[in-house]
Amino acid sequence: MTLVRPRPLGARLPSPSDTTLPHGFTVELAPGTHRSRDGRLMVGGSPLRLVRLTDAAVRRLGDGRFTVTDATSAALARRLLDAGLVHPRPAPVPAGDTTVVVPVRDRAARLDDLLAALRADPATAHLPVLVVDDGSRDPAALAEVARRHGARLLTHPHNRGPAAARNTGLRHARTPYVAFCDSDVVPEPGWLAPLLAQFADPALALAAPRVVALPVPDPGLLDRYEELRSPLDMGVAEGPVVPVSALSYVPSATIVVRRAALGPGFDETLRVAEDVDLCIRLHEAGWRLRYVPAARVGHRHRTDLRSWLAQRAGYGTGAADLALRHPDRVPPLYAAPWSLAACALLARGRPAPVALAAALTGLTALRVARRMPDADHPARAGALLALAALRGTAEQLLRCATRHHWPVALAAAAVNRRARHVLIAAAVVEGLVDHRRSGTSLSPPAYTVLRRLDDLAYGWGVWQGAVRRGTAAPLKPRLALRVVSRWTAARP
Repeated sequence: MTLVRPRPLGARLPSPSDTTLPHGFTVELAPGTHRSRDGRLMVGGSPLRLVRLTDAAVRRLGDGRFTVTDATSAALARRLLDAGLVHPRPAPVPAGDTTVVVPVRDRAARLDDLLAALRADPATAHLPVLVVDDGSRDPAALAEVARRHGARLLTHPHNRGPAAARNTGLRHARTPYVAFCDSDVVPEPGWLAPLLAQFADPALALAAPRVVALPVPDPGLLDRYEELRSPLDMGVAEGPVVPVSALSYVPSATIVVRRAALGPGFDETLRVAEDVDLCIRLHEAGWRLRYVPAARVGHRHRTDLRSWLAQRAGYGTGAADLALRHPDRVPPLYAAPWSLAACALLARGRPAPVALAAALTGLTALRVARRMPDADHPARAGALLALAALRGTAEQLLRCATRHHWPVALAAAAVNRRARHVLIAAAVVEGLVDHRRSGTSLSPPAYTVLRRLDDLAYGWGVWQGAVRRGTAAPLKPRLALRVVSRWTAARP
């Protein structure tokens, strides 16, 4: 079927009509959440939240897990869930009511692998599959693969990009849920049911699995690096997807969506970062999004150096469009003024500036401690939160110097010896620290070199996009005015 191009899309998405969690919905305390001994004070989530519970809420939460049984418990569960302090534990559901949409251009062999995996999994073997050929040079090959696996083929006469291809599938789907799978993924058996279970939350619009590297027989340096540092792999920790947080978006390589929530769908004017844009628009419309690493799909990462660098630079070009569309939602750095000042003072490396940085940190710790006098150890809690904020800012500054702002850092290093020493130290230290955290089998020098190439390529793309759009928006930091993002009371 040949399709004509629709009118341009608007950015507005519908809002959820109901956000009340249903009876039987269970939540469980998130692993990173800290509770006071009396259970009334909770700190956790990303952005960091501090929540005070009433006595009734403390009794309801109990040992950290409870089930919604009435309006009171539904309101408490919603408040804690939205704060990222608890995770949903929905009942299992069968994999049904879902259409799989596959945008593809050429790559018939990879499409064959994907469709074979879908048909081999009993849970997805009988689901409707829509393959959208986005202007392939050899459409006959794709048509044969789709026919052999019982998939319906939709065709764009000319290439219009992945966003348009997904929207075509979205318009032709007739099920409540749509699973978008890129042609270069291979889902693991049982991947769909854990994602569909999340939609027991009526306010949930999108659930995403973990995207991991497909095994290769003789992995090279880039293969081993991508196993841990692919931009598609969001890691092992589940959680809500919230702009300007540790989990600010999920890639569209594989996602499951509530069809009614997407309205017209992805923005077809974007060739890259359309998935980030969709996540932000859904969040702003009031929908919730979840990352569920228990569900996994394999992905064929690019490991040829030239195409790998080009891909990273391509991702970076999308930062300008995102920053213009969503101001303050995609900053390269998000930190408090006091922590930026403290880091600048520490970088001087002299006794007086270091002492002043310590004083700033101490004053912040004292201010935070005064806001939480009911903590088990207010002074200790304030100090830990202030030090965590200082460390986070320092790590962000290191990343900015070697990623988004490396042309500026390099220009400063060319004319200033101290700046040169700081940049070299930042490039090496950040790489070594990240190497230790990653647990990779790569040697520290090899990992650090690849890390820097990764950042240089992405940063180059950011600057290309900024120049093309005539804006400095993707390079502007955002100031955080609080160490703890929210101070609120959760009332049953």
